[in-house]
Amino acid sequence: MKRSKQWDVRGAVGFAAFFHFLYSCATGCLLPFLTLYLRHLGLTAVMTGTIMAVKHLVALAWRPLSCILARRHNKRRTVITGSLVCSAAVALTLLLFPPTGNSTENKSCNISQLNNVPTTLRPRTTLQKFSPSVRYSAEHTINPIQKHNSTEYISAVPVNISTLHNNQSTAETTTSSRSDGKNSSDVQKPSAGKRSRSLMKREQKQEKITKIQYQFLESLKVMDTQQQMFFFIMMIMILWEILAAPLTWAADDGLHEYLDFVDATERHRAVKPWKLLGAAGGIGCSGILVSVLYCLIGTVLHFYAYALLMGLAVPLAALLPLYRHKREHVPGAGVKALQLVRGDSQAMLCAITAVLTGMAGSAVSDFLLWQLQDHNATELQMGIIMAVVPLCQAAFAPLNGCLSRLLKFHGRLLPLAILGLSLQCLSYSFLQTPWTILPSQVLAGISIGALWWSLEAQSADIASPGTELAVKRVFEGLYLDLGAGLGSVAGGFVVQKFGINTLFQGTAAVLGLWCVTLAMLQWRIPRQRRINYSRLLAADASEMSESESEQDNDWLEKAMEEDKGNNNWRRLD
Repeated sequence: MKRSKQWDVRGAVGFAAFFHFLYSCATGCLLPFLTLYLRHLGLTAVMTGTIMAVKHLVALAWRPLSCILARRHNKRRTVITGSLVCSAAVALTLLLFPPTGNSTENKSCNISQLNNVPTTLRPRTTLQKFSPSVRYSAEHTINPIQKHNSTEYISAVPVNISTLHNNQSTAETTTSSRSDGKNSSDVQKPSAGKRSRSLMKREQKQEKITKIQYQFLESLKVMDTQQQMFFFIMMIMILWEILAAPLTWAADDGLHEYLDFVDATERHRAVKPWKLLGAAGGIGCSGILVSVLYCLIGTVLHFYAYALLMGLAVPLAALLPLYRHKREHVPGAGVKALQLVRGDSQAMLCAITAVLTGMAGSAVSDFLLWQLQDHNATELQMGIIMAVVPLCQAAFAPLNGCLSRLLKFHGRLLPLAILGLSLQCLSYSFLQTPWTILPSQVLAGISIGALWWSLEAQSADIASPGTELAVKRVFEGLYLDLGAGLGSVAGGFVVQKFGINTLFQGTAAVLGLWCVTLAMLQWRIPRQRRINYSRLLAADASEMSESESEQDNDWLEKAMEEDKGNNNWRRLD
């Protein structure tokens, strides 16, 4: 007899939690510090905000589409493995760009220590000097930002190789004609004509090849070095996000369908705290390691740690519990989820709240490290300060059950969460020393945890069967992608125009105004009560009609009598 397949639900959830812990640890090593590295490369606040905004908007459009394609073709495991390998490789290409702005060299490093370190391990804080044989355009001038920088700057302008080749070829022909002037009478005129024709054809072919090869670089002559770097980093970030975006949703979809097949979807929420713990561990450990080893390898350790942990997660992807239902999938779950959110007034308020808080969170996370760096904070302080937020979110997760029993309506906690985020942003604008920001980070972690609890409870209220995960991802996309993209663009322009303190104060004012508006709208909009089926099943018998109770009692007594009769018959037999 063929044995039935065993489903180890606890082991599957534990293995998936360990995979997400490792992946979140990898992203925590690099992504929170990415804007700081872009500042080290010399990009302005507007450029940094634009790059981060494009990253979020690409994820907003590509992540759902890629997950649909992965499920339709049953290639989730291939997508996850390819995303791990390729995203790590693309992230390392950012190390090829030399800095063009102010140096972020750590003042605690001793020059004698740097001299004793091999040149391959020294942090690159200045631009590489190019060979003097390369010709530069005399018309290229240094912009005011480059003049203000203290680092040595040499502009690298693309050289027209075709003109150099033509000059070299003409020089060779003239020298050869001079040296062979005495024997010119011995050479026949037809052979000289053939050589000149072949030489002209070769030169024309070479000109066409060089024109095609350097046509793209010729179009960038109007840009300075900073703009060229911004353009190339933008393309790398788009490619990076295209490769990395499908990973989390593909893994979550496979695990959710795996648990749905065995009727254990409630276990899926046990993975989220491990994601938060992994992010906190990656941020804190990378900050400590970079602070200790800064004099040896500099800030590139963030990229190496990211690539290493992504490589360690590749073998785990081969064993990740994934399942695809053979039955027909419910079509248009995402469209139905959007319709459910749009058709409920309370859900629309939560959607607007998700966008506004996403904008505030992105603006804070993008430029908070810039402010800490202006206050002479080390990588160790930055890592510990940034790791407090996901750590408090993970500590807030076990309180979900208590809050659901204590609060009759989850919307009451939503204004309090927004108020906490507003106070957090306001405290950032009065920062004096790095360690004074720790209470604000604790408040931010609790507020974000309360915000997500309210959004998840709202998604559970309006979701229809089969759309629970889709409705939840609508709020997730509004917060992490749409709101974060808009916040990065707006934050970059505000920092460039008015400064970081103005950004934090303006964000606090907007959140405070929406907190009051949301409380008033929730009070005016009627709230639909959710049907509690467990209470209906446990209803008192007195609420039922006498005929129904008599029928139920008769049915139960008959079943008990038949069971007794069968047992007595077995004993006599």
